[in-house]
Amino acid sequence: MISYVNKLGTVSVGNSNPVRIMGILNTSPESFYKKSISIGKKRIVDSVRRMEEDGADFVDVGGMSTAPYLSTMVSEKTETSRIIKAVKIIQQVSNLPISVDTCRARVAKESLELGVDIINDVTGLKYDPMMSKIIEKYHPSLVLCAFSKKYITGNQLPKTKNLLKESLNIAKSAGIPSTKIVLDPAIGFFRKNGRGTLFTKINSDWVKRDLLILKNLKSIKMNKPILVSVSNKSFIRKILKKQHLSDLLAGTLVTEAVSILNGADIIRTHNVGKTKEVITITQKLS
Repeated sequence: MISYVNKLGTVSVGNSNPVRIMGILNTSPESFYKKSISIGKKRIVDSVRRMEEDGADFVDVGGMSTAPYLSTMVSEKTETSRIIKAVKIIQQVSNLPISVDTCRARVAKESLELGVDIINDVTGLKYDPMMSKIIEKYHPSLVLCAFSKKYITGNQLPKTKNLLKESLNIAKSAGIPSTKIVLDPAIGFFRKNGRGTLFTKINSDWVKRDLLILKNLKSIKMNKPILVSVSNKSFIRKILKKQHLSDLLAGTLVTEAVSILNGADIIRTHNVGKTKEVITITQKLS
């Protein structure tokens, strides 16, 4: 086995390190999971402190929902304003490394100038042509998601791996060392159709695609840590035939446990405390 020592921000990830937790903090009222939305200062402070107490290793701040089934695009100015406000508040009350969930270069630039450690781009650096320039200048750690602007057909497992390779090549061209990169197979972002724009169109059943990827995480690692974000995702609702997000906790936690057993190194979640318990038990049994 090839050993790799990767860091996401200041935190070592992958290989023999514990499975890490990335807590989700959304500053966008449009986000699908309303409990994760934190807008006012008190709500942001309370949310981040709770994440830290519950065992989060990072906090991932989003200013625009990217759910494929929602029309939630906001202006770059609005996204920037939301994220910068939240980042400044978090920095006052917590030492958690901050990840900014954005695919826009301006948002990334202003966040990095504040000292943000990580850029989490759901398009794998492919949406904004200026993103690679910003990455090259500031050299953050990266979470690169599988994404394509083109229609993807055929076996989704090798196709996902190839899309991740494309993003790795962009990062390499920007001078980002491979030890600062984590891969995300983009669970929930491959669809036949959708109302948003930040998803990959495929010709196959998207639930089957997500399950195929989760069963085969190790085959797309490419000696990089893998981040998995399945918290309250639609495929769980489809499988369980549930209508309400409040009914998806058990399905989420089981899927996170299986993801860990299948090779996930970081779990991005709305449920930091519960996910911490899942990781503790799962690692004892693996």
